[in-house]
Amino acid sequence: MSPLVESLKLKDGFIQNLEYHQNRLDRAMDELFPKVKKIDLGGIIAIPENCRAGIFKIRVLYGSSVDKIKIEPYVFRKIKSLKIVHHESIDYHLKYSDRQIIQELFARRGDCDDIIIVKNGFVTDSSVANLLFYNGNQWITPNTPLLKGTKRQFLLDQGIISELEIREKDIRNFQKVGLVNAMIDFEEMPVVNMDKII
Repeated sequence: MSPLVESLKLKDGFIQNLEYHQNRLDRAMDELFPKVKKIDLGGIIAIPENCRAGIFKIRVLYGSSVDKIKIEPYVFRKIKSLKIVHHESIDYHLKYSDRQIIQELFARRGDCDDIIIVKNGFVTDSSVANLLFYNGNQWITPNTPLLKGTKRQFLLDQGIISELEIREKDIRNFQKVGLVNAMIDFEEMPVVNMDKII
């Protein structure tokens, strides 16, 4: 089994949404290692002095204990187009570091920047982010994500977005789609218009 991973945003020396990452880690450990003492993310991450200004990505690899912690500068990817791809049995409800299936789907993007993964007719996620669809009044996220992202959950808890069943046939009913993850805030997310979805 490959290690699990938590990817956290470090912004100007402060870890963002730490509580949400801790909750997801706790759920994963309850499922896989129910008798093992939980890892305390806040207690194991030491922030170097040279990482206290700017935006960095913290990757915590873990199983029943911490395997590795890596902190590196984060570079935003430009996403202006999306391709719909299908996989009927993909399962990524736990955030494993092994993303082979997702990488294989991403390789089918052609000239597009990223993908929309459809499973059994239902919209899930992109290769690296949860999807938000805008209907002219509000942003809606599919209730069938591959991974329940920490930023997605934060936005749901704040009432900024809502959750709804979205099938592949429903995609064209929306005006645009945004992408969020732990590193991408709602206010700065890439937004793709419908004519850029293939």
